Amino acid sequence: MKRLTAMILAGFAAFATVTIFTGTVEAQGRARGKFYTKAQVEAVIRRVEERTDNFVSNFDESLDNSGLDGTEREDRLMDRARDLERATDELRREFDRRDRWIENRPEVRKCINIASDIDRTMKNRRLGPVTEANWTKLKYELNTLAKIYELPKVGSGSYR
Repeated sequence: MKRLTAMILAGFAAFATVTIFTGTVEAQGRARGKFYTKAQVEAVIRRVEERTDNFVSNFDESLDNSGLDGTEREDRLMDRARDLERATDELRREFDRRDRWIENRPEVRKCINIASDIDRTMKNRRLGPVTEANWTKLKYELNTLAKIYELPKVGSGSYR
């Protein structure tokens, strides 16, 4: 009798374990055949936010020290950099609000679209090694998000 009870309990425990892990995998999300947890995606979003803040600050300083200082072009470029900052903040808010990370694909697309505009400027202008290094790091993290969300990379022809 004890053996039968132990077998029933073991069977129930195995069933409960499979059920729990199956539900966890469904809540995480899947992209390109790989499962990502919300925590993994959150870590990338956190890095994107931090790198965006650093980049925008350096970008502003570099533009102030360039031939564009005081021009309408400088203002438009800074507006676009601030758009990226706002878009990453919106991505964070929506990510925190939703249960499934995959639901944030539109916010990620918006960030990458804005970043693609900035990328064209970064390719055409020399704004100093610090700003360029910060852009390279930010672009890498944004491309990591693009990969996770199965979107084209920053600067691809898909964004205009």
